[in-house]
Amino acid sequence: MASMLLRKRRISALGVSRILQAVNGDSFRLEPEPKCREFASLGVRIRNYSSGKGTAKFDFTDLTRPHTRYPNARKKNRKVFLHVGPTNSGKTYHALKRLESSPSGIYCGPLRLLAWEVAKRLNKAKVPCDLITGQEKEEVGGAKHKAVTVEMADVASDYQCAVIDEIQMLGCKSRGFSFTRALLGIAADELHLCGDAAAVPLIQELLKATGDDVEVQSYERLLPLVPLEVFLGSFSNIRTGDCIVCFSRRGIYGLKKKIETGATHLCSVVYGSLPPETRTRQATMFNDESSEFDVLVASDAIGMGLNLNISRIIFSSLKKFDGFEQRYLTIPEIKQIAGRAGRYGSKFPRGEVTCANAEDLPLLHSSLKSASPILEQAGLFPSFDLIYMYSRLHPKRGLYRILEDFLENAKLSENYFFANCEDILKAADIIDGLPLSLHNKYTFCISPVDMDDEISIQGLTQFAENYAKKGLVRLREIFTPGTLRVPKSSTALKELESIHKVLELYVWLSFRLDESFPDTELALSQKAICSSLIEEFLVSHGWQKPKSSKLTSSTNLKSVMENRKIQYLCD
Repeated sequence: MASMLLRKRRISALGVSRILQAVNGDSFRLEPEPKCREFASLGVRIRNYSSGKGTAKFDFTDLTRPHTRYPNARKKNRKVFLHVGPTNSGKTYHALKRLESSPSGIYCGPLRLLAWEVAKRLNKAKVPCDLITGQEKEEVGGAKHKAVTVEMADVASDYQCAVIDEIQMLGCKSRGFSFTRALLGIAADELHLCGDAAAVPLIQELLKATGDDVEVQSYERLLPLVPLEVFLGSFSNIRTGDCIVCFSRRGIYGLKKKIETGATHLCSVVYGSLPPETRTRQATMFNDESSEFDVLVASDAIGMGLNLNISRIIFSSLKKFDGFEQRYLTIPEIKQIAGRAGRYGSKFPRGEVTCANAEDLPLLHSSLKSASPILEQAGLFPSFDLIYMYSRLHPKRGLYRILEDFLENAKLSENYFFANCEDILKAADIIDGLPLSLHNKYTFCISPVDMDDEISIQGLTQFAENYAKKGLVRLREIFTPGTLRVPKSSTALKELESIHKVLELYVWLSFRLDESFPDTELALSQKAICSSLIEEFLVSHGWQKPKSSKLTSSTNLKSVMENRKIQYLCD
C-alpha cells in the first residue's frame, strides 16, 4: 500500500550513517517562538555581543535564569494554585470551573483530545472558546478564552485565568520544556496547575525566582480504587467494563483475538499510533452502554486524554519496551494507568485493578501504596531566537552542528535539564543539505514527524526537497488521492497509520508555511478518510463480527468519509 500512496524517492544520503547510529529518542513537539517581536531587538543584541570596548557581552548560552525571558509574566503578581491529587479526584474539574467563570483565560493540555474536550465544554457552557493545536485553529466570534495544546501556549497575551493540565510533565525528558515555558511564561492573574503532588516542591522552588504567590490544594479520589488480591487467570474471567492494558501493538491485537474468540465480548482498541479521531470513536463505542463493544484493549495511551467508563484495569504485564530497553513500569506510570478505573459519574461504584499474572501482583500493590518520586528538575529547550543569535557567531555551520554545539555549551541551573532532542538532530541531519534558511530548516526539524517511521521520514524529506526547489509543495506530488483502501492485514494497517502521519505532517506545515503548502483541505479530507478506513478495519476485521447493525454501516461510513470536519465525541 505504501508504494501506491507515496511516490517513493530515495531519502537524502546526507548524514545517514549518523542517523543509523543514533539512539532512538522520544519524539516531541516544539513550536517556534513568535519571532517578529523578538527579531526587532535581535540585531542590537548581536551587535552588543560582538562590539568593542566598554560593551557588556551577551551570553546566548546562559539559561540559568529562564524566567527572565518572559517579561509579560514578570510584570504580574500571579496567584498560583496547585491542584494536586490522584486520577479521578476532580482536581481538573475545579480548575476548569474557575476558568469558565473568568472574563478571559487559556487552557493548556498535553494532548489535542484534551484541548478539544475543554473547548467543547466551554462553548457548550456559552463561554466562547477558540481551539488552537498544532494542526487546528477553530475561532469562535467574540472568544476571550482559548483551549490549546501546551506547545501552543500564548506567552504574549494577558489573561485573568490560565490552567495547565498534567503539570508533572514538566519533568518529561521529551516534552517537559513546553510545560516549563507555560509555567514561567503565561501572563495570567491566576494560574491553576493540575497534576501529581510529586511536582509540588519543584514548582515551589522554580516560582521563588518569579515572586508568585503559591497555594496548594489537595484532592482525594471521588470513588475508591481497589487493588484486587486475585489475578485474572483465564480470559474467560473477562467481564463488561474491563480494560486490558498491553504495551505492544501486536500484543493488543493478540489479546483482542483471544477475548473475542470466547464469543462473549467485543473489544474496542486504543493505542498511541491510532489517529486521535479513531481513538476517540473507539472510546465512544466502549463508553456507549448500547454498544456491543464492552471491553477495551489498550496501551498506556489511556493514561490521559480520554474519558473512559472502566470498571477494572488489568495489566497484561508490568514491563514495557520504552525505545531503549525492556523495563518495569515506574510508580507514576502504574498509578496513572490504574487510576483510570472507577471514573466518577460512570455506572461503576468503584474502580478495581489487577494483573493477568500472579507474579505481577506484589509490584502492583506496592506501587499503588507508594508516593510518586519527587520531581527534581524541569525541562528546557532553546527557542529559535537563541539558536538564530548563536548561529550568527558561527555562520558556516549547519543547523545540526549549531544545535549540537549550543546544547553542549549552554549553562543551566540545577533545577533544569535539556530535553531529549535526538529526533530533531536526526531531522536536521537530513534537512541540512538543502538550500533553506535557518528558520525554515528549524521549522521542518521541529515538525511532528515520526523519525522511527520510514514512510514518515520519506514524507518529511520530499516535502522539504520540493519546498527548497520550488517554494511550493502540492500534496498530489507525493500522495495519490483515491487510492486509500481498507487494510486487509495488520501490516497494511500499520502502513495506513503511517500515511495518516504524513497527511498530518502536511497539515502541520500548512499552518506555518500556508502559501507554500496550499492543499490543506485535501490533506484534511484524506486524513478523515484514513481514520475512517482504520476504524472500519478495527470494527469489521475483528475475530468476531458484531451481532447487530447498530454499529458502523456503509452509509454511515460514507457520510463520515465525506465530512471534512470530523466530529470528535469526547464527553
